[in-house]
Formats: sequence, C-alpha cells, structure tokens
Amino acid sequence: MSAQATGSKLSPPVEAASGIAELGAEAARARTSYGGDALIICDRLVRIYQAEGIEVQALQGLDLLVNRGELTAVVGASGSGKSTLMNILAGLDGPTAGVVRVAGRDLAALSSRERTDYRRHTVGFIWQQTSRNLLPYLTGRQNVLMPMQFSAVSRRVRGKRAGDLLGLLGVAHCADRSPERMSGGEQQRVAIATALANEPEVLLADEPTGELDSQTARSVFGALQTANAELGVTVLVVTHDPELSSQVRRTVAIRDGRTSSETLRHSATDHTGATTHHAVEYALVDRAGRVQLPRDMMEPLEITDRVRLEAEPDHIGVWPDTRHED
Repeated sequence: MSAQATGSKLSPPVEAASGIAELGAEAARARTSYGGDALIICDRLVRIYQAEGIEVQALQGLDLLVNRGELTAVVGASGSGKSTLMNILAGLDGPTAGVVRVAGRDLAALSSRERTDYRRHTVGFIWQQTSRNLLPYLTGRQNVLMPMQFSAVSRRVRGKRAGDLLGLLGVAHCADRSPERMSGGEQQRVAIATALANEPEVLLADEPTGELDSQTARSVFGALQTANAELGVTVLVVTHDPELSSQVRRTVAIRDGRTSSETLRHSATDHTGATTHHAVEYALVDRAGRVQLPRDMMEPLEITDRVRLEAEPDHIGVWPDTRHED
C-alpha cells in the first residue's frame, strides 16, 4: 500500500535522494580538494590484515602529502606501518579504506590492467634485499633494458637511456657484469637505474641501505639524491639510518599506523659566508584533528590517558591531568 493511501507523512523520495546526493557531492569535493596539486596524497588511509584470526591494523587513518620533486624520508619503529604504506603506493597492496592518489591516479580504483601500467610507468620500486631487485642471470645493462623492452621503447632509445642511467649513478663499469660480480652497493645503484628505466614520476625505496655498511649506504643514498636532483623524480625512501634521514629536507615519522611528526631542515648563509643548518620538528595534526604527543615529552610529565587543553590567543596549552580522585 502506498504512503499516500495510508496518510503517511514521510518525505517524498525525490527530496530524500536529492539530500543524499548533495551530501555525497560535498564529501567528494572535500576529498578532491585535500592535497591540492600534491603528487602523492594519502587521505585517512587504513589497511587491516587478518592473520590467524587476529585483526592487525597496519595503517590507522594515515594522512600524507608529498609534492612533486621532493626527496622525503620516512622513519618509524618496526611495525609502525612504513612498509605497508610503501607497498600500497607501489601498487603491490590495496587500502582497506581511505583514499590514496599518486600522480592523479586513484589506486583503490585501478583495474588489473591499469595497476600493471601504473607499476610499469608511474612508480619505480627498490627493495631492501639486493637479490630481489635484479635478475641474477642478466648483466647490469640487460637489467636496465628489461623494463623498457616490456614498454615497447625503441632499441636505440633503450640503449642510450641504459647507458646514461648507469653513467649518471656511477656504475657504468657494471654494465657487462652479472649481479654476483657486483658489490652490494653496486647492485643497489644498478637497481636504482633499473627502477628509473621507464622514467617514473615516483621512486620508492624501502630500506635500500639496510644490508649495507655505512660508507656504502652513503653512496647508495647519494645515487637517490642524484636521481632526484638530476632527473627531477620524486623520491620517497624508508630508512632506519638517522644519518641518512638527516640529509633530506623533510623527514616524516610514522607511529602506530599514522604520521606523527615531521622534521623540516634548511640552511642559511650569513653576511660572512658562514652556513648554519637548522632542523625543526613539528607534531602533525591529521584530518581528524588528532595529534600524537612524543613519548619523551609525555613521560616526564606523567601524561597517560588524558590532558587538559587551554585556548590562548596565539596557542593551545596542553597540561597533564593532575586531579586525584578520592
């Protein structure tokens, strides 16, 4: 029986649908506006795994923006969500919820064919394990040529680009060597050249120096800096090495599946020509208004489960809860 026949006062269906459509459009506009022209946009990104009947929340509403041309380091303790983030950005894994866009592509909405094209042309990826980055039965030059062969790049262009990349990264002497005849550092620099073969917009590196000694690690990190400076590729690198992370302008820390803090660095030269280096650490406010307070600041004040906030004209005061219950 119709609502009209029973005298029901329900709102007309057309009006209800219109209201829902407006809310949906508003939400879409909010998502589109977040991040502006950033090359990498993670908006309230969530990734949940099921492991032996246990739910593991690897990412818990992570927000991250990376602009085109940046060289950014990502740091965090083991299990913080760094590698999960990198796998999602590389197109190797998908988000459970939230939005992740790279170079204008919505990674959650890619078809299988589009995901293959994304991994082939938009991003390059470097693993920590040197053995995973190169085919052991090919030479350095052949490894760099391989991605371009799958992309139907002409033989002449392939040869020139392979030679240019190996020369730029200081491993031209490895062109005719198989990986087993290269050092660990040489393998990683050839791996960087291979990841750059199809001119990706983003280069992702997950602990690329984790198996290397400090001197070799610096040479590999220098190759990433060269790729960023000379080729203009945006580089996002996960590292546990504080020496390496201190060499980039921006370091983002992840804790408990969310971005927690960000360190920005810059240099200034005074009238005498002396250069000083400055680093400022900021706590990040995510899209939900959450801030993670650093543990080393919380513990001396015995801050545990709650704090008191006071609004001041130019700042917000955060005070430990000192009340004692009877």
